[in-house]
Amino acid sequence: MVLAANEIVKGNMSVGDLVMVNGLLFQLSVPLGFLGSVYREVRQSLIDMQTMFTLMTMDTGIKNKPQAPYLYVDSKTSSIKFENVSFEYGSGKEVLKGLNLTIEPGKKTAIVGGSGSGKSTLVRLLYRFYEPTRGRILIGDQDIRDVDLESLRRAISIVPQDTVLFHDTIRHNLHYGNLRASEAEVIEAARMAEIHETVSRWPKGYETQVGERGLKLSGGEKQRIAIARAILKNSPILIFDEATSSLDSITEHNILKALRNATQGRTSICIAHRLSTIMDADEIFVLEDGRVSERGSHRELLRNPRSLYWRLWNTQNHTHQSEAAHSL
Repeated sequence: MVLAANEIVKGNMSVGDLVMVNGLLFQLSVPLGFLGSVYREVRQSLIDMQTMFTLMTMDTGIKNKPQAPYLYVDSKTSSIKFENVSFEYGSGKEVLKGLNLTIEPGKKTAIVGGSGSGKSTLVRLLYRFYEPTRGRILIGDQDIRDVDLESLRRAISIVPQDTVLFHDTIRHNLHYGNLRASEAEVIEAARMAEIHETVSRWPKGYETQVGERGLKLSGGEKQRIAIARAILKNSPILIFDEATSSLDSITEHNILKALRNATQGRTSICIAHRLSTIMDADEIFVLEDGRVSERGSHRELLRNPRSLYWRLWNTQNHTHQSEAAHSL
């Protein structure tokens, strides 16, 4: 602009030329500024790609045995047994210590315990993210180390505490549970998960965008989508890993209704923090110091005032009553 002004003073340029130069500079400044942000994004993408390719080339310690047979189980044969299972994460401290636990097929089983008792570790071992240091795990009387890894993970569905959603539509996020499912099957799974009526009231219905990591949805809506995914996968074994721990009481009630629909006719495992969510379980295992310290139904465990379950139940009830009184 300074150079253009000097040229006008010298008589080499007109005022119209100055206006033209000003317009050109303005039009160039926007794409040049955008080019800087594109460069940063491309550079970050290249770094992320390098990290991804490095991860893809890493050798995993969990591998299939040669000609490993497929795991074939259904709701009547999907029993789960942990036989003298011990495990440590590498720190030298055992998380599980000779654990023995049997989950009957078609039953709802709950696993509770204090923090660090090994509840979530059971799920990781069942998926074969890790191998036990001692003992073995059986599904349908088949050692999971001997069966095909893909067939093992296909037989298990999980509803995690923190649901991962893609920045896409409700339909796409539901379909992810089973890409071959029909439209009718997707809607039926949504009905069973108690999310269909909610989605139907939205202007775009199943075409509604969920936002980055499900930002546009509430915690309860995200959990019900996760339950619908698990139903759509149609696995004989369902695992709920503290699926209601971060929800309020009203939302939790709706989620529990969806869970009851999802667990019908399936072997289900509920890793629970709130004991009120597993009162209807067929059997409850209480973990303490890496072992099963107590087992039984909700009523049976409450009959013993010295039991850990009784103490956990009273502590949670006292806390809820105190919070309710404080809110009044």
